[in-house]
Amino acid sequence: MVFPAWLERLRGRVEQHFPVVSELTARLLSANLLDAATRLAAQAFLASVPLLFAFAAFAPLAVRNQLLESLRAMFGLTGQANKELSQVLESSPDNSLNETSGTIGLVVTLLSATSFSRAMARVCERAWRLPRAGTRIAAWRWIVWLPVLVLVVLLQGPIRNGFGAGLWLGVPLLFLVSTGVWLWTQHLLLAGRVSWPPLLPGAVLAAAATSALALTASLYMPTALDRALHEYGSLGLVLTLLSWLIVVCAAVTFAVTIGAVLAEAPPLDRFLNRRP
Repeated sequence: MVFPAWLERLRGRVEQHFPVVSELTARLLSANLLDAATRLAAQAFLASVPLLFAFAAFAPLAVRNQLLESLRAMFGLTGQANKELSQVLESSPDNSLNETSGTIGLVVTLLSATSFSRAMARVCERAWRLPRAGTRIAAWRWIVWLPVLVLVVLLQGPIRNGFGAGLWLGVPLLFLVSTGVWLWTQHLLLAGRVSWPPLLPGAVLAAAATSALALTASLYMPTALDRALHEYGSLGLVLTLLSWLIVVCAAVTFAVTIGAVLAEAPPLDRFLNRRP
């Protein structure tokens, strides 16, 4: 047939002039990236929801207010969704039911936290085609990564606002912070098996993707969350947040994988040394 032959010739010319396209296509198709992103999103959700209740029960009021401000900034929360979140984080920590749910949430968080970290580590290892790191080497890295991630989420509100200066500073600051976070995340969870410079393309791509999603979430999520709450109740809220997490995790998974391919292909391979 004419069309497949034409398409095959076009593919051959593209691969001849840009060999990285062939490697990139093969890597994206062979790594089951959507499955990995879905698993990562599920683990993120299982870690974040109980952590929210633990914050509500045990964190000081100033910390809870800061988290509430950051979550409002991240999702542009208004209406019923904002009321639901406020009820969780602004409830009195002296309430016995709140303390019980917070304790349960803390236990569940501790049990699920390393699963989230391990899923993220596996995404990075698949991107660089590395075997799993030994538990003795990687275990402390799984534990360290999550609190730092929580701290970054906690500071989202001030960062987006440029610490009071406005979006003109907040947007580039958000991108720079995100780049640093994803650069450090890859190096940490890969157990130092890849040096810093080759990790930069993936970090920049992940930062660009997550920053864009973060800035557009405030336009889409408020309406989506309120509609889901109105039509389906709490289940609708869960499904909406999980869908958003899948999109974010898919963006990160693809960005890290594409970054690894670009770092190993011309012309970047001449400037980046893969060995630590």
